Formats: sequence, C-alpha cells, structure tokens
Amino acid sequence: MLRHMNSKKRILSGVQPTGKLHIGNYVGALSNWVKLQHQYDSFHCVVDWHSLTVTYDQTERIADDTLEVFIDLLAIGLDPSKATIFLQSMVPEHAELHLLLSMLINLGRLERNPTFKERVKDLDLRGEVSYGHLGYPVLQAADILVYRAHAVPVGEDQAPHLELTRELARKFNATYAEIFPEPDTLLTPFPRVPGPDGRKMSKSLGNHILMSDEPDVITKKVMSAITDPEKIRKDDPGNPEICNVYAWHIIFSPDQVETIAATCRSGERGCVMCKQEAAAVISNHFGEFREERKRLEADPDTVKDVIITGTRKASEVAKETMGLVRDSMGLLRPGA
Repeated sequence: MLRHMNSKKRILSGVQPTGKLHIGNYVGALSNWVKLQHQYDSFHCVVDWHSLTVTYDQTERIADDTLEVFIDLLAIGLDPSKATIFLQSMVPEHAELHLLLSMLINLGRLERNPTFKERVKDLDLRGEVSYGHLGYPVLQAADILVYRAHAVPVGEDQAPHLELTRELARKFNATYAEIFPEPDTLLTPFPRVPGPDGRKMSKSLGNHILMSDEPDVITKKVMSAITDPEKIRKDDPGNPEICNVYAWHIIFSPDQVETIAATCRSGERGCVMCKQEAAAVISNHFGEFREERKRLEADPDTVKDVIITGTRKASEVAKETMGLVRDSMGLLRPGA
C-alpha cells in the first residue's frame, strides 16, 4: 500500500530562478498555484539546480534571481501557512533520489524525450549536450517523487516530462516496493500566453511583460504588439482570433471579450484603443501585487525566513521518503 503523510492530496510545482516573473508565468502557473493551495497539500520550489543545465557558467546572478522569484511567489498570493515554499538545492534528497532513479532508465528513452529534442534544437546545442541537460527530466522526476506528489500543475509543454516521471514511479514500485504515487497532470486553462510579437512569451525571446512592470512600461510593451495585419484602419473589419491583444483580453477581460470581438469584427473598434484598454486591465490586475512586492523587497529577512521554514518542512518529508526508498532497496540508512 502507498504511504502518504497527509489526508489532502499533494501537489509539487517548480519554477526556475530567472529573476522577476512575467505574465506568462502567472497565467500558465502562478494563478493556478494560488487557487490550488486551498485544495491540496501544496509544495512549490525554486529549482535552482535545473537552471544550471544550460547556464552552468553564468551563475553570478543566480542568488539574486532566486530571491526575486521567491518575492514574486509571495507577492502574488502563495501563503506560507498553506503552501510549503522552498529551495530545491537546500534539500539534498532531490539529488540522492535523482541518482537512484537514473539507474532505472536507459539512454535511448531520455534521447527520445520530445521536450529534450526541442530544447536542443531551439538552443542549437548539437554536440554540446551535457549529462545534466539530458538527465533534466530524471531530476524533475526526483523533485516530484521525493514528496510523493499525487499531481503536478504544469503547462502543456511539460507533459512529456511528467509521463517519464510516471514511468519511473511504476518501475520503482514494481522493482522494489510501492512507495510512489503516479502523479497526474493538472493543466492550466491558459497554457500558452503570446508575447507582443506573437511568439510564446519568454524572457529568452525578450518578448515578456513582467508582473512587476510599472503601468507606463506595460503600456509601452502592449502598444508594440502585433495585431491583425488585415486591419489597417479602425473601420476595417478585424479577425480577433489571430490578434495577440485579443488573447490578452480573453485572459484579463473575460467579461468583455464578446463585445470586444464583435466590435473588432464590425470595424467599430480600433487597434490603438484596444491596446490601451488591454494595457489598463493588465496594469490594474497586478496593482496590488506591485504594492505587496515593494513591501517584500524592503523586508528581505522575512522572505529568507519563509525560505528557511519551507525548506525545513520540505526536508522532513524528503528525508522520510528517502528512508522508505533506502529500506525498499536494501540500502543502509545513514547512521545505521
């Protein structure tokens, strides 16, 4: 029988320490995490080891960027009294389970991972793929399984990684003992958010709008957005389905989207006005967040206390799991 510590089902999610987060992160993950913390035993970590897979030689900002992400997580509404918020690299059991799980998977399976193939192509890595990069999904599986999570809130691009986690859980359970649940995928309703240029919003592409951007910065970025290329004048009939600005309205102006779409198609709505309205609703949506973020920036000790407390709690769960893992594999526990 599977062993669990909490009557609530548990979820685990991670975010890389890339510094201040953007509205794509919010829509694709954070807004969902805030809701789910009331329904699940929620564990959320900043996965600093994962960030080293392609930037191992660029670590001068990793500590500062890590703190920025924790500030964003707290400011957007993750509550340390409801969710365990912690730092991956402070819990060495992640690395220990990663090592043990790596014995259960072959090289070919990792190389066939579609997300891995896309990353190699997008980053033009070719023959420069590190072991850490190839083994990224095994470490991700360890992140999830060390907390015996029942589900993982992810974007659609991470689904292949989760399937590999499920495979490793099944193989471990069949080989040794039934310790790990096979975690389900909890997809967000808006898995993809376009940047102003129409591509998926990403810091690496430089097309992002930060949650913490001031209103004038948001307006400048939104006003640069590509819209329907056939709608040149205000009274030209538009096609909102191919417009980046309309995609933002769907997310941030849900009660107005039908009117926005209808007036765009009829030629009553101009792109300039539509962009101005989108900039205003996005800015207003994150108004309270910006204020809370400023308060936390001025009180870094409180943020660090949250990290320490959350990491201590995560460590307790991870140590218990690794005790079960060692017992099931016939390995001695430390101090035995």
